[in-house]
Amino acid sequence: MSGRGERARRLIRWASAALLAAASPAASQAAGQAGGQEACRLALALAMDVSSSVDAEEYALQSRGLAAALRDEAVRAAMFAPGQGPVALAIYEWSGRDRAAMVAGWTLMRAPADADALAARVLAHPRSQTEFPTALGHALGVGAVLLRRAPPCARRTLDIASDGINNAGFGPSSAYKAFDFGGVTVNALVIGDDPQGLAEYYRAEVIRGPDAFVETARDHGDFARAMRRKLLRELAPPLLLGDAGAAAQSGTRIIRPRKRPANR
Repeated sequence: MSGRGERARRLIRWASAALLAAASPAASQAAGQAGGQEACRLALALAMDVSSSVDAEEYALQSRGLAAALRDEAVRAAMFAPGQGPVALAIYEWSGRDRAAMVAGWTLMRAPADADALAARVLAHPRSQTEFPTALGHALGVGAVLLRRAPPCARRTLDIASDGINNAGFGPSSAYKAFDFGGVTVNALVIGDDPQGLAEYYRAEVIRGPDAFVETARDHGDFARAMRRKLLRELAPPLLLGDAGAAAQSGTRIIRPRKRPANR
């Protein structure tokens, strides 16, 4: 195998150990509770970019934006829709190679109080990294391992939020070859005015799986609106929230994935 393949295998081992060490009692409890009467409908992992391109003010806007989305009335209506089953959420920060930190392990969202507690945890979490580049392939690998440790749910989705392309370590295509993404949808939230085709990069290289999409935020100040919009699409039943109706909610541009070769 190539040196890159060996590095990917080392990352798998590292990510597994890191996520086991970071697992909280609530995460273990979520796995047990998911086997109850109401089946979990969605395991959703949120990956937040804390690379060096994100300054302190932008990081605060991201944290507040995610917390605001978790407290949003429309998001809660979708998250706690009667008869739909609970959603399991996990959140981690990522930046350079082998640089990831859990914000919250797997937690079942059964009531608004659970979303309140998770939003408070996001706001209280100290930033894990400030000095490292954007190792997107590594971030995807961590997400793949994390989703393998999720409670049993009908669907599994990984969200990658970022303001840049991969510039360290192996890239997304190598991550998709090295890690098991079977049954996983990968969506993206890209931040910025897209002067260099950032959304197009994520469309071509990052998103994958059924109904995968790229959400765009004009800047970090627009993060809360874009996160709200993205969560609404992921939480609502697809037949109830079509592209036209969803776009009308926020005016955010939705970018569909290109067809990719079968071996990706």
